[in-house]
Amino acid sequence: MESTAKTEAQETEAIHKDHKVQRELNEFPTKDKDKKGVTAKENASAFVVAAIIFVVCGGLYYLLGWKYFPIQSSYIPLIQKVVLVVMFILFVLVSNTLLKKLLTRKIENAATAYNLRRIADLFSVMIIFAIVLTLLFANWYATLVSFGIVSLILGFALQNPITSFFAWIYILIRKPYEVGDRIRIGNVFGDVINVSYIDTTLWEFHGDYLSGDHPSGRIIKFANSKVFSEYVYNYSWPLFPFLWNELQLFVCYGSDLQFTGDTVKKIVQQEIGEAMIRRVQRFKNILADTPVDELEVKEYPSIILRAHDNAFVEVTVRYLVEPKNSGRVKTKLFGIIMEELGKFPDKVQFPQQNMP
Repeated sequence: MESTAKTEAQETEAIHKDHKVQRELNEFPTKDKDKKGVTAKENASAFVVAAIIFVVCGGLYYLLGWKYFPIQSSYIPLIQKVVLVVMFILFVLVSNTLLKKLLTRKIENAATAYNLRRIADLFSVMIIFAIVLTLLFANWYATLVSFGIVSLILGFALQNPITSFFAWIYILIRKPYEVGDRIRIGNVFGDVINVSYIDTTLWEFHGDYLSGDHPSGRIIKFANSKVFSEYVYNYSWPLFPFLWNELQLFVCYGSDLQFTGDTVKKIVQQEIGEAMIRRVQRFKNILADTPVDELEVKEYPSIILRAHDNAFVEVTVRYLVEPKNSGRVKTKLFGIIMEELGKFPDKVQFPQQNMP
């Protein structure tokens, strides 16, 4: 057993070392990354290197001022500005790193911490841009006009990416979805694993080859701008993080429908558990102050009987379940229900097809 665990750990470590895996892990906000980040040794090394570069740049700046190097005097102010830019950029990057580590440590909600880290990165880029603009360009007005003309040209060429960037801001403020939510947008389904400035990445479930709510193993990327043109179905609403699911089975007309319905309802209620029912009840109390309270929200399973076209009775049990557990719970319930009803052939008759 210990040998198997050791082998699995070695295989996992080998997978982690693959450069493609590393690239994807750096792209997405994984749990290990949110909790631990890079190792303390790597952090210390990075800060030491940054400190050395900062000190060297500071010394170089003053040596240039003393004309210690055999450089033409007209070039010295420009070189000093470049050195200052490097020092300020280092300061901004180190401050940004420390701020993101503080956010990760202090904020328990992983999605909120992830969004704030993205905002910190964005502001760092804006500050660095302002530093470069301030120190390297003497004539601000002419520079800004030039940037304005270039921006106008790029605006037409990059219309979709710019729209997606503003959609990212909309996603942060209005929160149609966030990292960890299960959503459907357009005709794709998935769990949100990354929301970047331009696009969103989903871990697909359902898919073309699956009939249940299970991961397909594929990822889907779409432009953030789709939130302006497509309906977003969010299965992870914080005020009520459940969905209604149904399980159907068919019995013959001669069956004891009352017994069948009561048995199915009892099994589902037992398997879902009182803890789940109490959770739903608590969320119902939260919904009391919202317009949703006017709707009927049943925390207990309900049975629906319908006459089927093939002279059968369709027995449907409707119950509440957490979105990411819907497929697993449905499969488990079906097996238990069929096994239990099969114990009473005198009360429950299932449709049978005569084989030739």
